[in-house]
Amino acid sequence: MDHSQAGQAAANARRAAWMRVLALADPAALDGAFGALGGLPPHRTLRPAQTGMAMVRARSGGTGARFNLGEMTVTRCAVTMDDGVVGVSYVQGRSLRHAEQAAIADALLQLPDWHETVQAHLIQPLARLHAERAERQARVAAQTKVEFFTMVRGED
Repeated sequence: MDHSQAGQAAANARRAAWMRVLALADPAALDGAFGALGGLPPHRTLRPAQTGMAMVRARSGGTGARFNLGEMTVTRCAVTMDDGVVGVSYVQGRSLRHAEQAAIADALLQLPDWHETVQAHLIQPLARLHAERAERQARVAAQTKVEFFTMVRGED
């Protein structure tokens, strides 16, 4: 892998990280944080937010043969900024607004003038909220954990 490929791979990883945060964000939290960004640069819709189905695939035991687990509802959207930067989103569920806001945020994060602002006001707070929610769920799950042990009997 040459230097340009490594740089592109790193850029793709950064974009995937913020797209994950946007996709997993609570729609109400995203809406509130989005409002804090203020006036946005002009943009237009390439693909309006639309809802459809996607097949979810899984692996037996996490590593075995793939199988179709079932379908889930997904909403997607694509926008473009006036300078040609394209933002896309795919979110679970039917929230058209969530998909549209995530696509706009994706485009803004690709603009150098907006990147730090969107990271500070949108991505970092939403990532914190997601981590706190996951931690709460893990604590609740840990309360129901059952430990099994085997007692060894002596020889008769």
